[in-house]
Amino acid sequence: MNQNYFEFRNTFYVQNKGLAMGAPTSSALSEIYLQFIELTRIYTALLQNNILGYFRYVDDILTVYNDPTTYIDKVLESFSNATPTMKFTMEKEIDNTINFLDVTVQKRTERFTFNIYRKATMTVTIIPNDTCHPPGHKYAAIHSMINRMNTYHLSKSNKQLECNIIKQIIHNNNYDPSVLDKLNRTKHTTRHEGNNTNKWAKFTYVEPDITQLY
Repeated sequence: MNQNYFEFRNTFYVQNKGLAMGAPTSSALSEIYLQFIELTRIYTALLQNNILGYFRYVDDILTVYNDPTTYIDKVLESFSNATPTMKFTMEKEIDNTINFLDVTVQKRTERFTFNIYRKATMTVTIIPNDTCHPPGHKYAAIHSMINRMNTYHLSKSNKQLECNIIKQIIHNNNYDPSVLDKLNRTKHTTRHEGNNTNKWAKFTYVEPDITQLY
């Protein structure tokens, strides 16, 4: 914690606070610290302010509360006072809608609806089909988008909208449009094969350095 040195343009600097970005231990120590703050201070603030739901993924937090009984600005102040080295910012719902991670949550009268959220700066470029990458690498992004579309609780119209977006991404990167139906069918079949208990993993082969062999 006290030896966060780095070099920039032949000059060495020391970081006075926080963890070094990119260090192997930084993510683990950050998670430990956040869990400690949650248990010792944030949990009390949630109870005192009648927070109905608290969901955190890394440094993104979603809270659910009843507006007449909870002053959300006071909650934000409590979070920021929990630790002097961190400051929390807040984004409120607009027109009963809020984005959390890659999901758009919309509040209806008796239920919630969900849609896939993409930032305005997000690119629709994936590994083009006409490159020399292995097929597993090229199809990875498409697999991920299909899995997300089928896993999230999307309405029929939102699922169709997401399917059209994936088709456009596939077209923009020179893939055959039929690859979507093929991969989607493969995902659907694999998900419903209950008798297959085998688990497979892929490892990239790395040739050993002969200078380290004795």
